[in-house]
Amino acid sequence: MAFLLTVAVLLAACSLSGTRSPILEASVEEIQQAFRSGSLTSREIVGFYLDRIVHLNPTLNGVIQLNPDALALADEADAQRRQSSAVAQGLHGIPVLLKDSIATADRMGTTAGSLALLGSKVPRDAGIVARLRRAGAIILGKTNLSEWMNFRSTNSTSGWSALGGQTKNPYNLDESPCGSSSGSAVAVAANMVSVSVGTETDGSILCPSSVNAVVGIKPTVGLTSRAGVIPISHTQDTVGPMCRSVADAVAVLDAIAGADPRDRQTLFISKYIPRGGYKQFLRRDGLRGKRLGIAPVPFFQGIREDEIAAVDKMISIAKSRGAVIVENLTLPHADEILSGVSEDLVLRTNFKVELNQYLAQLVKSQVRSLEDVIKFNIQHADKEMKLFGQEIFLESQATKGTHSKDYKEAVKRNQFLTKHGIDHLFETHKLDALIGAMPSLMTAPAAIAGYPAITIPAGYLSSTGVPFGIGILGTKGSEPTLIEIAFDLEQATLVRKPPPSM
Repeated sequence: MAFLLTVAVLLAACSLSGTRSPILEASVEEIQQAFRSGSLTSREIVGFYLDRIVHLNPTLNGVIQLNPDALALADEADAQRRQSSAVAQGLHGIPVLLKDSIATADRMGTTAGSLALLGSKVPRDAGIVARLRRAGAIILGKTNLSEWMNFRSTNSTSGWSALGGQTKNPYNLDESPCGSSSGSAVAVAANMVSVSVGTETDGSILCPSSVNAVVGIKPTVGLTSRAGVIPISHTQDTVGPMCRSVADAVAVLDAIAGADPRDRQTLFISKYIPRGGYKQFLRRDGLRGKRLGIAPVPFFQGIREDEIAAVDKMISIAKSRGAVIVENLTLPHADEILSGVSEDLVLRTNFKVELNQYLAQLVKSQVRSLEDVIKFNIQHADKEMKLFGQEIFLESQATKGTHSKDYKEAVKRNQFLTKHGIDHLFETHKLDALIGAMPSLMTAPAAIAGYPAITIPAGYLSSTGVPFGIGILGTKGSEPTLIEIAFDLEQATLVRKPPPSM
């Protein structure tokens, strides 16, 4: 962290003299309007966020690295805008923070928060990073995370990594930021960046977004490229936006969604991307006629009275805006889905295979396999394992590969649970979406199916002040419908407020 803050101070010092009034809570479109009017430059907005990081990150630990070339990239964006004002749209000139499991072939590292990957060098940008750069976005830095995407230990601490320390929730420093995309949520919530990007295998975008009062989109698996992203499993990994509004999240999704030859699944899923992108689905009548199913009882385990009341209120608002509410639903095989037995076996098996492939292609690295990482952690236990162990790593290392009978049966079981679980529920009741409190166990059926979900702010716990959200879950490629629902509901409620004293 010392390196991060030293760089931050240097960068901020050379940029803040030109920074105008801070634009807290500014949307992507508001920033673009300021660019077009000449009242703001990319250098100024980058300087503003660097200043925020310098002052807030020592407390929040949301940012793990800063891009030493951020100001140069901002100057380049400003120069392009002077040549043609037409570029002032989308993410051009907009600062973005990436979860530190997403590769960038620049002067930053890609570490998953682990000391084992400190100093490693990737061969190329991740697929979504290449898309962000083509859109003109400025990669401001990398965010802290639950180390190894929260896939090292069953007793891990959300938001902690050996490299980045403990990420804190800006709404209550004593409460969990959730994970594993902890820093991406915290940085956006605390206005340390315009927009951020996280990854999810099961809950890692939806949970931290919910408890930090931001919007998270977990795309259909394969809608966004996973190439160059430190993997857990190709069956469930996905990359998505974490932003302060649905509109901002859609701006990011429009930039990062698309086919990538280095991720075969994107070649099949890209057919779901609508002509003209996702912005067209930001509609104020998006709830009209939508059939919304209330999440079945098993998925309300652990949900508190504040959350139930807020979700009930949002359901009433949705109904008043033309939605059809479908209650008393039963999800077939819910107990098995929530047990995670087949999911865990698939993830542990794939992790060993896919992490080994990722590490093998690094240009430079002190570890080349999961076995190497396990040994590294043992050798550096005082730093890496002072809070929890690596039992998931050990279980993954012991798996028998993707050709084993157990693995194949687990994959088939997940497919069965999808077809006869969530698909059956949607088809039987002709649902457009399933809604319920977030964070919750709702992430599980979406995870094993590879289906999309969005969370938007829904309220704040009276006891702690920690935010919570409402989750909106769909089926494969249903992002347009989910965006319509989420945007209309967001605009009708406007629950989000920035963290106090920040």
